[in-house]
Amino acid sequence: MGRRADSSRAATPALLRERVLVIACGALANEILAITRADGLSHVDLQCLPAQLHNRPEKIPEAVRRAIHTARHSYRYILVGYGDCGTGGLLDKVLAEEAVERIEGAHCYAFFAGLDVFATEADAEPGTFYLTDFLARHFESLVIRPLGLDTHPELRDAYFGNYTRLLYLEQVADAELLERARRAAERIGLAFAHRPTGYGMLATTISRFAS
Repeated sequence: MGRRADSSRAATPALLRERVLVIACGALANEILAITRADGLSHVDLQCLPAQLHNRPEKIPEAVRRAIHTARHSYRYILVGYGDCGTGGLLDKVLAEEAVERIEGAHCYAFFAGLDVFATEADAEPGTFYLTDFLARHFESLVIRPLGLDTHPELRDAYFGNYTRLLYLEQVADAELLERARRAAERIGLAFAHRPTGYGMLATTISRFAS
């Protein structure tokens, strides 16, 4: 499935390549921009949808469809920077209808860690709460406040009583973010674990698609 870049374009100078659009979750903006800069993919554009859509995953498929329809007149090649992200297969149904590819995996945790590594971690400790760089940076505004834990800490067990650890999947080594992730684990009373992942399949998929 998908609108893949032709292999014949691989040797074409970036300035002469057809432009590629990545329609992605806003939680991946920094990572995608870093990947395109590092790989010299100046012909790749990024359009982000609000990260808050993850609070209403049923809205993701049609939001992505609208973005695809809007972009079609300007881009021949479109890649969607989402996993399934809790849509229960509905996003894949939309992408099949639109003939557009997405990054493989159920969510960003899987494609950052790699599908096999994530499956191993999840099997080893099912009660894991995951953080990425984005979530470590915005833990208060995306987790604590929406759940009401800032004003009602007694709700901690209702939300996290079945979790045993917080696993920080680190995209970029950053001492401040690492400390934020540790504090996040303490805040919700979970053991802390840390696995550097880099950009994982996000980087390899974008580079393959846009080369």
